[in-house]
Amino acid sequence: MNNKLYTLFFFLVVMFTASIVQAAQPIKVGALFAVTGPASFLGEPERNAAQMVVDEINRAGGIKGRPVKLIIYDTQGDATRAVQAATRLIRQDKVTAIIGPSTTGDTMAIIPLVEKARIPLVSCAAGIKITEPVKSWVFKTAQNDSLAVTKIYEHLQKRKINKVAILTVSDSFGSSGREQLKFNASRYRIQVISDDTYGPKDTDMTPQLTKIRNSGAQALICWGTNPGPAIIARNVKQLGISLPVYMSHGVSSKKFIELAGDASEGITLPSGRVLVADLLPSSDTQKKSLLSFISTYQKHFKKEGDHFGGHAWDAMMLVKSAIERGGDSPSAIRSQLEKTRNFAGIGGVFTFTPNDHSGLAKDAFVLVKVKGKDWTLVR
Repeated sequence: MNNKLYTLFFFLVVMFTASIVQAAQPIKVGALFAVTGPASFLGEPERNAAQMVVDEINRAGGIKGRPVKLIIYDTQGDATRAVQAATRLIRQDKVTAIIGPSTTGDTMAIIPLVEKARIPLVSCAAGIKITEPVKSWVFKTAQNDSLAVTKIYEHLQKRKINKVAILTVSDSFGSSGREQLKFNASRYRIQVISDDTYGPKDTDMTPQLTKIRNSGAQALICWGTNPGPAIIARNVKQLGISLPVYMSHGVSSKKFIELAGDASEGITLPSGRVLVADLLPSSDTQKKSLLSFISTYQKHFKKEGDHFGGHAWDAMMLVKSAIERGGDSPSAIRSQLEKTRNFAGIGGVFTFTPNDHSGLAKDAFVLVKVKGKDWTLVR
């Protein structure tokens, strides 16, 4: 009889515990990505990577026994939509943190909202103005464009190239890159002898490139996100321009090679290590995370994980780590994000401080080059 009572008691305890776990309130995290529209090559892999991380967290039992609910809205790369979606995440969905958006323009548009609402934001965009000057509630995972400029200029110095032409897209990302290219040029004794722009929807840049061909420039630096840079690469080849061409980290994925085709051959750009993870030495502190990310993404989506998906992986993992250390309230997440030290992610090794909410140094980038329709490491 006692054994039967013990068995019944044990059964009731198990059922009660299971009901508590099942009833655990989810931790709600918002996500804003340009899943469709011109910037979908950024937003789609970011959406995929963020959901992949959350699915794995929940399969492992959640965070402190609570599941994570990821609420994703598509901004389509439009700042107005981003503001509307962020407002909904804050007021209706009551999220405890937001990751994304994909673009600098979308991010800058929602910063006043998250600052006023005191909701931590971990952006996946690159513009330096997102975190400089520091905003209390805003962090980012994409490497600053200033670091990308440094990587390119250091390489130009090694090649004894000191006269460049720059061709930048006329949006927030391009304007920030143009500003950094011009601001840092004198530090590296580089002259910007041609400075031109193109529109995000332009489909032919031969007029600007014809001008650059006659400028006396020794190299061309293009700053933008697809499809514009791929069009420029094709136009360069069509015009027979033989200058070395550098692109920004805004095109560091296989998508650029697909869009540019044979015209991508030889183009150099700064990128996170994920594009060349298999070529890294075993001593690289990021290699383990990179290879895990690549294999898991391949398993889920039957394609390679890229630089952009990595930004969302980092954002979600940083939020997860902050919650584990300090709790799931917005203020606790913000506090613990700022205390993050030596987090080996996909975009680099992050160390945030009260004075630095971007968390990365120039070693977050490597230089990569297109060779045989694939990325190779420039050593």
